[in-house]
Amino acid sequence: MTDDILFERRGRAGIVTLNRPKALNALTHAMVTAMAGQLKAWASDPAVQRVVIKAAGEKAFCAGGDIRRIYDMGKAGDPHQLDFFADEYRLNAQIKHYPKPVVALIDGICMGGGVGISVHGSHRVGTERITFAMPETGIGFFPDVGGSYFLPRMPAETGMYCALTAGRLQQADALWTGVLTHAMASPDLAALEAALAQESDLEAALRRFATDPGPAPIAERAAAIEDAFGRGSVSAVLAALDASSDAWAVDTAAMIRSRSPMSLAITFRQVREGATLDFDACMRLDFRIVSQILKGHDFYEGVRAVLVDKDHAPKWQPARLEDLDSAEIDKHFVAPPEGDLDLTP
Repeated sequence: MTDDILFERRGRAGIVTLNRPKALNALTHAMVTAMAGQLKAWASDPAVQRVVIKAAGEKAFCAGGDIRRIYDMGKAGDPHQLDFFADEYRLNAQIKHYPKPVVALIDGICMGGGVGISVHGSHRVGTERITFAMPETGIGFFPDVGGSYFLPRMPAETGMYCALTAGRLQQADALWTGVLTHAMASPDLAALEAALAQESDLEAALRRFATDPGPAPIAERAAAIEDAFGRGSVSAVLAALDASSDAWAVDTAAMIRSRSPMSLAITFRQVREGATLDFDACMRLDFRIVSQILKGHDFYEGVRAVLVDKDHAPKWQPARLEDLDSAEIDKHFVAPPEGDLDLTP
């Protein structure tokens, strides 16, 4: 057991608290395995009617996985590097298929691995402090933790937009795109948590605390996003953006061009393929990709530039979309030598 994640049964609810506020509640391997074990126990406990996932601190729900640790393991040639992702993806699937409601209370940053333990639950409640993003292409990675499933199911190609640009969604946008099921005010979190523990009618409690965050800025851009990001390749997306003189299109194209070309191509194909797959197949697809991407160059270069040396000047290989080798992309979409991921928790 680890103090980085806490478990408590309070009334009708099993409560999970991510407890690494100084690290923005980034997930460690120990946290992942501890949560999986506790969820399994609560699934068969009749006293637990629902699970609530929340986080300590005021800045973040969960900023992602412990990527620096994965980087260090890869540099050291640690053969257990993939174990974290295997267990994390099994946890994501466990949450998706959980026999009881899973309510995530998202107050602050929710990115990467934090999305994986929230967006697949039955209820996602976000406050005005939420910032949602899948920023992986900026570190030579890809939007994993089930991104293959939920991103293509967001409306008007907003999932592809988030995947390629690492665009950030605030409360109204997150609700409009379906990342959230409910919006609420941060000062009401403690009262909602008490209601979730005490009251039998989950939906009534959530309705009572729900707020209207107002118009979603992304909805106003939905037609432009769908037009540009509904194209057949990353190059075609960029061409559509380049054809517009709108400042948003110019800035968006520049943002995409700053990302890893390899990651962009992998992510584009991932999102398109995921649209045709069921959830478990999407999780197996994510594992295929991660099994190969950790063998490449750009993940280590991206983490070096952002988290290690912090010069924010990655040297991607290749540096241009035009120079990508399609055979190298294809390698990310076949089963690894040890076979596809077994999703049994």
